[in-house]
Amino acid sequence: MDHLQDAQSDMKEGYGYGSIGVFVSGTVWLFSSWAVNFYTVQKGIWVLMIGGVFIFPLATLIGKLIGIKGKHHKNNPLGKLAMEGTLWMIMCIPLAYGLSLNKAEWFFQGMLLIIAGRYLTFASIYGMRIYWILGMALGAAAFILFKIGAEAFLSAMTGGLIEIISGIVIYCLYRSDKRKIQS
Repeated sequence: MDHLQDAQSDMKEGYGYGSIGVFVSGTVWLFSSWAVNFYTVQKGIWVLMIGGVFIFPLATLIGKLIGIKGKHHKNNPLGKLAMEGTLWMIMCIPLAYGLSLNKAEWFFQGMLLIIAGRYLTFASIYGMRIYWILGMALGAAAFILFKIGAEAFLSAMTGGLIEIISGIVIYCLYRSDKRKIQS
């Protein structure tokens, strides 16, 4: 791939603009909030961490079931950026867990910031400014939730709702663009 736009188009086509992953991630956040509400904050933390491992495989499976190929061209340099961003995110999770040792709800607010940073890289990977909006929304939510002293349930629920709504919007953009190309 010689041009950035070609690489971004390949990523967009291969992953449905990343929409399914965003939606699945939001669903994991919701399950985490429910675990916090019905069990304990610690169980909610573990639901988010363990569920996070399954976001990409589930998104790929769901994507394939609805006609998204779930892969990019092997020579696409943005594939490496996506993997590097994933590794960075994974390396930050112990920071969020460390925050939870002081105050449990800080885990969720810390994770919101980590995920926000991850989505900012998606703006380059997919060439879509909506990921700046998503990243800024999650980052702002983390700051506001911290500032008001929000409990873990509200923090996890907020992350889930922001991602699910964003995933639906991004998927609608993907479907709209596919219809335009097919016309």
